[in-house]
Amino acid sequence: MPNFSLPDAVFERAAAQHPTPFYLYDERGIRQAARALRAAFAWNRGFRQFYAVKALPNPAILRLMLEEGSGLDCSSLTELLLAQKAGAAGRDIMFSANAMPHDELRLAHDLGACINLDDASDVDSLLALGPVPGCLSLRVNPGERGSGHNGFMGGARDAKFGLLPEQLEPALLTLKAGGAQRFGLHAMTASNSLDAAYYPRNAAFLFETGLALEARTGLRLDFVNLSGGLGIPYREEEQALDLARVGEAVRREYERAFGQRADVRIFTELGRLVTGPYGWLVTRAIHRKDTWRAFVGLDASAANLLRPAMYGAWHHVSVSGKRAAPRDQVYDLTGPLCENNDKFAIQRALPEIALDDLVLIHDCGAHAHAMGYQYNGRLRSAELLHTLDGGIRMIRRAETPADYFATLVEG
Repeated sequence: MPNFSLPDAVFERAAAQHPTPFYLYDERGIRQAARALRAAFAWNRGFRQFYAVKALPNPAILRLMLEEGSGLDCSSLTELLLAQKAGAAGRDIMFSANAMPHDELRLAHDLGACINLDDASDVDSLLALGPVPGCLSLRVNPGERGSGHNGFMGGARDAKFGLLPEQLEPALLTLKAGGAQRFGLHAMTASNSLDAAYYPRNAAFLFETGLALEARTGLRLDFVNLSGGLGIPYREEEQALDLARVGEAVRREYERAFGQRADVRIFTELGRLVTGPYGWLVTRAIHRKDTWRAFVGLDASAANLLRPAMYGAWHHVSVSGKRAAPRDQVYDLTGPLCENNDKFAIQRALPEIALDDLVLIHDCGAHAHAMGYQYNGRLRSAELLHTLDGGIRMIRRAETPADYFATLVEG
């Protein structure tokens, strides 16, 4: 179900203060989602969520996450710097990268981050940096034990991520020889899954694998990182996951695997689940064209929101002030890029859209502004935050042509 937690008046007020297009995020909704996640796993005394920075890499949002007790999951040098800017340090940071650049691994090591290794070669790279971190894990690709195929991740055997199960023991023994005393395991084999069994299934595999490795290597299993992958209902007919139910199912797998033992911590790295429903791309209708179809041109483009063009992703669309109006018109909603896939919706039933109407594209709080680019010289938009006190605060200004030209080197 699309999120209608903010009334249209909030978007109209924001649009009166700031030119469209822009992103608007709801602080209250984001905080409530972070708390619901923490509550679902409160049975595990070592539980910690590490918000996936890639989902919404803005320091203002990352500070909210830290205030709500989350750490930050980083996948690049720039994301590590963003985490620092937001106030994260040491164990607040989980660093996971693939084809891991040495300078990025070194920065994570120097920061005292928890490091998640993606390949056997990363073990030697880590050991070359100095003392083994107290918090480290191996990412495993479970192959046939993984989740089913989906359009974002592909099947587990197609994925570029993780070590084979048989590579884990040699890697851990090498780490042990280098001074490691404990380890974690990590696996992510789905993206935007609404399957309530995904997390418990992933947990069961990691618990079983971790216990076997603990017995064979003499290293202590410190934590299991269930990673991300839990999704949100983009389509109206989809239902949101019951987080309490998911957490309880993981608890049952935990007790089945560990019995009375309670020292293995559970980590998650969810991004979309926390912020996804609480962001909107706010744009205006600026053009109408009638040929073989009725096209409504918006002042936003795929440079602002790539997901529909890249994945064919569905985002609910509403027209401000017309929520109750009949959806008796059919439009393609397009942007101004010189690409035919620059469309937010294709043959979508909507209320009649007049020029200058404010169009709201829902569920844009994750993997939206973050995936923006500059094709055709279309520049990335501002980001605004609807604060707890009802204010509208800019947390990233829109790019300008001066920004676009600033990186050019003329000779």
